[in-house]
Amino acid sequence: MRLVLIGFGNLGRGLARALLDKGRALHSSYGLRTKVVAVVDEYGAAVDDGGVNLRRLLQIVEGGGQVPDYPGGKREKPAVEVIEEVEADVVFELTPTNIETGEPGLTHIQRAMRAGRHVITSNKGPLVVAFSELERLAEESEVEFRYSASVGGAIPVIDLAKNLLAGNEIRAIRGVLNGTTNYILTRMSKEGVPFDVVLREAQELGIAEKDPTLDVDGIDAACKVVILANAILGMDAKLADVKVTGIRNVTPEVTKLARETGYTVKLVGVAKPDLLEVAPKLVPLGHPLAVGGTLNAVTLEMDLAREISITGFGAGPRETASALIGDMISIHRSVGAR
Repeated sequence: MRLVLIGFGNLGRGLARALLDKGRALHSSYGLRTKVVAVVDEYGAAVDDGGVNLRRLLQIVEGGGQVPDYPGGKREKPAVEVIEEVEADVVFELTPTNIETGEPGLTHIQRAMRAGRHVITSNKGPLVVAFSELERLAEESEVEFRYSASVGGAIPVIDLAKNLLAGNEIRAIRGVLNGTTNYILTRMSKEGVPFDVVLREAQELGIAEKDPTLDVDGIDAACKVVILANAILGMDAKLADVKVTGIRNVTPEVTKLARETGYTVKLVGVAKPDLLEVAPKLVPLGHPLAVGGTLNAVTLEMDLAREISITGFGAGPRETASALIGDMISIHRSVGAR
């Protein structure tokens, strides 16, 4: 399987390391041999039909270099040209999220599909902006489209719902979908520390971004609600359809009172046919959504299986690599079964 990696930040490098670590296991367990034939970052591309030496490329980039500094690299070579010119089976779209326009990831995915490449992405932007359009384009282009890594990091919630729970009518999805806000609320609840103090500490630890707006105002979680609603419930939702309340107004007094009465405060995303919402909610202590730290959790409510919950780590490089490789194996199986 010939692979192209578009984006070589934390997630792209995490995937590269995982491919190096898992190469033999992928072949022995799944009969899957992989070769990365191109890697692109914002400065240019490294293209090698014989396979990019990922260890060498990681050394270059982690030493302060850029992808086109790789031997034979092409500076200012745009991703769209690489996607269309380099013969590949799968394109991984791993560029930063843009929830306003979905770009440049949206164009990358569209070009890849039209060129007959299967696509795997962690990028929420294109999915929030043009989910239905991309699903249609994948079908028209007769390619596979996978996006497990866009929600919940290592938690296989989309695959669980669409495949393992096939036959169930999924009536509602509820989830703690943002690790940053969950860390902040957990600290506030257990230690009574004010929001702004915990936020600064989270930023120093690298758990929160320098600009934490998307997380603490609930927008990141709302994007994931849109993806879950569309992918699992078959809706055609947009970000504007989600009622969003963040955690800025949650105080230590609120979390203390909740705990004293057997509850904890969590930022919960809800996807139902008649409701899309993200807001701080009271969750009973001991409930599957009452997870601590940076953990994520999702509960699916169904007609047959009733209720199933799944918990795991959110969107770090290793966790995202787990989902990306899982999607790659899924495509390998699907294409091989045709």
